[in-house]
Amino acid sequence: QVQLVESGGGLVQTGGSLRLSCAASGSIRSISTMGWYRQAPGKQRELVADITGGGRTNVADSVKGRFTVSRDNAKNTVTLQMNSLKSEDTAVYYCNAHVQALGLTFDRWGQGTQVTVSS
Repeated sequence: QVQLVESGGGLVQTGGSLRLSCAASGSIRSISTMGWYRQAPGKQRELVADITGGGRTNVADSVKGRFTVSRDNAKNTVTLQMNSLKSEDTAVYYCNAHVQALGLTFDRWGQGTQVTVSS
């Protein structure tokens, strides 16, 4: 059983910062890509940022220059540092990992953490 546990969401004012963390646990052989998605009310889930095991990142244009994704391969954790937050960043943020475990390859999602940016 592979699980992703997220932490760090909450309420922040416009221009503030939050840091989201996600830890993967279980019978993991390896994780290729880890990252963060978000879903605002009435909208589709969208990629925020992800990072490969080699450190290559893919960041959405809407958050470039404000959000930074990083990863600790040894601990199977991924972090999203969010600065200069805007009201449009309000959403449920989901951690995602592309996992190789028990001879299988699959995507695992966290339970989601709410980020609310108030003006």
